[in-house]
Amino acid sequence: MVSFFKQGAKTLFPGYFALVMATGALSIGSFLLGMTVIADLLFYCNVIFYIALWLLTLTRLMRYFPLLADDATSHARGPGFFTLVAGTSVFGSQLVVVAGEYAIAFYLWLLAIILWLIVMYTFFFAVTVRRDKPTMAEGINGAWLIAAVGTQSVSILGTLLSPHVAEGRIIMLFFTLCMYFLGCMLYLNIITLIFYRFTFLEFQHAALTPPYWINMGAVAITTLAGSTLILHADYWLLLTEITPFLKGFTLFFWITGTWWIPLLLFLMIWRHLYHRYPFSYEPQFWGMAFPLAMYTTSTFQLSRALEVPFLTAIPHVMVYVAIAAWLFGISGLIRHLFTGYMQSRQLSGS
Repeated sequence: MVSFFKQGAKTLFPGYFALVMATGALSIGSFLLGMTVIADLLFYCNVIFYIALWLLTLTRLMRYFPLLADDATSHARGPGFFTLVAGTSVFGSQLVVVAGEYAIAFYLWLLAIILWLIVMYTFFFAVTVRRDKPTMAEGINGAWLIAAVGTQSVSILGTLLSPHVAEGRIIMLFFTLCMYFLGCMLYLNIITLIFYRFTFLEFQHAALTPPYWINMGAVAITTLAGSTLILHADYWLLLTEITPFLKGFTLFFWITGTWWIPLLLFLMIWRHLYHRYPFSYEPQFWGMAFPLAMYTTSTFQLSRALEVPFLTAIPHVMVYVAIAAWLFGISGLIRHLFTGYMQSRQLSGS
């Protein structure tokens, strides 16, 4: 068991906190839709996931730091570390919405801000000064958008906590508003490069990995961040004054995310049916499960923020798609862990 754990820490996929993101987003969405039993079960699962992934990450930091540093400064693997930020914030939001626990969530928000500073500037500094850079086709993928996801997740958690802070509420809301706009900037900059890669560079079906669903997931969480600010506008006069702008801007991002869904579905059909690429579990799968869950949650909150109740028909359908994706992912994860454990026992026995 010890050798299995060490091997898991050594080879830990940098974006594995997307598991926490997907589980947290689905739990919150289920709770908002009145599916409290599912929301609670997912909450307890996420407690285990979050603690286990941190144990693996800290072990990797202490015992395999060169491998971790190499991943963190890589064009291809580095963006995965933004899932630490987003996973921490989404889990904190889950604590607020599902469990009603504000104290722990506040400390997770502070941790998420620290992680955001470390990952954001380590990654972008490293890829900027790197001498030997990959081509755009090799270097950029949908995982880059997790930089925007992590930024928006910090905004959402801070906004959710703001009513429960006795002092500094306006400062907190100013910060979360700025993070919202910063996340919008990051999405618009990065999606331009990804869209260019899609339409003007050769695109192999094998390169269409699940993180490309974050093309949609990043705007889904941006929609949720904007909707959350609108729903908390009564706590700060400035938010009240710019609510019309926030409503329009948030709707813009929601329809952008909605536009991505059919295209990504067609591309999946092209990859898995036309080219017969096997559809199987891989750690990157959670980069697909998270956007589906987040789109469900963000659409529900958008309907409340814009006062358009007919939009709730969408999350009442999408939640089952998100649940199916999560169940597929968790069953694949269990098989993956069991297979790895049995292989570890065989190697240790030999």
